[in-house]
Amino acid sequence: MSLKIDVISTFPGIVETFAEMGIVGRAFKLGLAKLKVWNLRDFADDRFKHIDDDPYGGGPGMVIKPDPIFRTFDALEAMNSNEPRHVIFLTPQGKPFQQDDAERLSQQNHLVFLCGRYKGIDERVREALVDEEFSIGDYVLSGGELAAFVMIDAIVRLLPDATSDGDSVISDTFPFGLLDAPLYTRPAEYRGMQVPEILLSGNHAEIEKWRLEQRLERTRQRRKDLYKQYMRRLEDRENEQGQ
Repeated sequence: MSLKIDVISTFPGIVETFAEMGIVGRAFKLGLAKLKVWNLRDFADDRFKHIDDDPYGGGPGMVIKPDPIFRTFDALEAMNSNEPRHVIFLTPQGKPFQQDDAERLSQQNHLVFLCGRYKGIDERVREALVDEEFSIGDYVLSGGELAAFVMIDAIVRLLPDATSDGDSVISDTFPFGLLDAPLYTRPAEYRGMQVPEILLSGNHAEIEKWRLEQRLERTRQRRKDLYKQYMRRLEDRENEQGQ
């Protein structure tokens, strides 16, 4: 069964273009995932396609009205026969998106991404329709589309056969828990810079040992939080084996 993905956006063309690119495009072409993009303005209730209004209580900015969003979900449900779905709202108020979230969400059958714009959306939408809220960082974007791209890419590339090299996905930084080791390719010498001799030795056991040492040191220097987590898990595993 392919992963069904719906994206609700005020700029559907951006999403459709993204869906043709790279690993994500490959997955959609192979039928590993299916995408439908909904234009929120198609469900506006006036001829000018207004979907936003002033916030109650005053203040700057505009808020997306509840009616267009609820109407979109009504149409979505009618098309999908009320099948179970997992609705994600992209917002700076959401929890930080992590690799384990991508792995968990890749096991879902149907994901719906709601992309906000302007100041935000009517709170009643969040209360009635949204299952989870995610943020991709402590900064503000013009809309949720870019955040949806990030999440969809991270999720879809985990689907079986989405990449031509499954081992590459397994060895990526965050599934392993450490940052990646330095990478080199031909030529062995370039402008006076040499590839480490160990990588040219053909001794795969020593190469893997070197790579682990490099990953540990690079993570310790650049991401102390990941390094501490990794060392804590290693210590817990050793304690369990010693019992």
